[in-house]
Amino acid sequence: MESVLERPDWIVLGIYFLALIGVAAWVVLQKNKDTEDYFLAGRNVGWFVIGASIFASNIGSEHVVGLAGTGFESGTPMAHYELHAWIVLLLGWLFLPFYIRSGAFTMPEFLEKRFDSRSRWFLSIFSLVAYVLTKVSVTIYAGGIVVSELLGIPFWYGAIGVVVFTGIYTIIGGMKAVIYTETLQTVILILGSLTITYLGLQEVGGWGQLRETVTSVSPDHFNMWRPMSDPQFPWTGLLIGGTIVGIWYWCTDQYIVQRTLAANNIKIGRRGAIFGAYLKLMPILIFLVPGIIAFALTIQNPEVFNVDRADRAFPMLVKTLLPVGLKGLVAGGLMAALMSSLASVFNSCSTIFTMDIYKKLRPEKTERELLTIGKVATGIIVVLGIIWIPIMDKIGGGVMYQYLQNVQSYIAPPVTAVFLLGILWKRINSKAAITTLLAGLVLLILRLGSEIYYQPQIITGEEASGFLFQFATVNFAHMAIFMFIFSVILCISVTLATSPPDYVKIKGLSFGTLSAEDKAATKGSYSKVDVVLSILLVVIVVAILSYFTG
Repeated sequence: MESVLERPDWIVLGIYFLALIGVAAWVVLQKNKDTEDYFLAGRNVGWFVIGASIFASNIGSEHVVGLAGTGFESGTPMAHYELHAWIVLLLGWLFLPFYIRSGAFTMPEFLEKRFDSRSRWFLSIFSLVAYVLTKVSVTIYAGGIVVSELLGIPFWYGAIGVVVFTGIYTIIGGMKAVIYTETLQTVILILGSLTITYLGLQEVGGWGQLRETVTSVSPDHFNMWRPMSDPQFPWTGLLIGGTIVGIWYWCTDQYIVQRTLAANNIKIGRRGAIFGAYLKLMPILIFLVPGIIAFALTIQNPEVFNVDRADRAFPMLVKTLLPVGLKGLVAGGLMAALMSSLASVFNSCSTIFTMDIYKKLRPEKTERELLTIGKVATGIIVVLGIIWIPIMDKIGGGVMYQYLQNVQSYIAPPVTAVFLLGILWKRINSKAAITTLLAGLVLLILRLGSEIYYQPQIITGEEASGFLFQFATVNFAHMAIFMFIFSVILCISVTLATSPPDYVKIKGLSFGTLSAEDKAATKGSYSKVDVVLSILLVVIVVAILSYFTG
């Protein structure tokens, strides 16, 4: 396999890596004094860095490879998930004040403060397993594809190399290393990907020509609003089911929320979320549109632009469109996407394991010992990630971004229901929370199990009898809606059938338990600018949804 990079590209890539090492080294020299420093960057991070870090954590190589692949294969329906920018505002305006008031390090710890230790144990273990099955595995697989295509090295070498490099700076520097390197990576990633979009549009003949070329072959490619009966992308599932998954991911998942907890007050955390929401609008332009451009180019000039598999659409554009030197910058941007996501998931896993599992089992341990355990836990996750590579290499067929959305659609509903109801209604108690979470786990196992069992029939389109086959073939986004409705009904029913919680214990952690001081602090934590920027973002999201209607 031959590298697509030439000497100037290698120089650019080398400078980028030196800058990255420089930032990581600067962070290491700051020294992590305690667990708050290591896991939450000392709760002293500015809004710009928080917003950039939220974006970089979210934009992994599964976006670069998978979202472009979806744009190539299916067009714009998956853009619904990228327009979840408005849900990032929910994190800043609705959830964050409760999280910061609780003083929690992790989302499982917040659940313990709001409900009890059973919910904390459940979410801790559930989150760790879910991270390995979704974020770690998919990110490493996609990273292997990107690195092997660009550098001309075997898939295995590329995947392991980046995992080890990322693991080292995450273990040594902790959250500070993750959050500051992510700021640099965000800038590189956006610049590199915007360049691809610009050159791609020039090559294809402009936006009008792009639409004309694509719709001549695939009339629905620019339509985000497919019929409710569409087997893959029903608009109801993407809009409503996608919102349920979005609230879980953006508002309750340690992976994202940990960034805002690194702020030293609600105002900075919220501003970081607002800035992150604006950045979240970028992926449609810098990943999805290039995927559609790749599709158009294969129609216009199949000899030069050849894509054998949708997931290889973006690397193909890098190879064929970019001049020498820029390839190195974009290669750096793609690796930045991979490393920022991996670093975030390594750090989140380490935080959950150390603070929610190890510290609960061994409460007598000192801060120094907990720091050491955090580093060891990161190392173990790195090793697990490497072990998972050959499995992902086998699973990797098909469009990966979709695989990720499928699995997340079954993980999200019970967690979203418990967090949302727990914050909105003080009456929700610990029995209702743990019952809902456990019932959700049973549904998740049933759905994934039946999907795997009936995979041959699903692929060939054969019909099979029985309830389980019907259950396995409900659209993944519609399944998220049904599971959420079930979780909400179950949670409210158990709550009303059992005694109310002790409202003194959950003071400040739910609406209805806020003191006059809490309300005054929340009121003083935002300005007119925050409100105007938030409304403007919602208007932009509605405008994009209105534009892509076929």
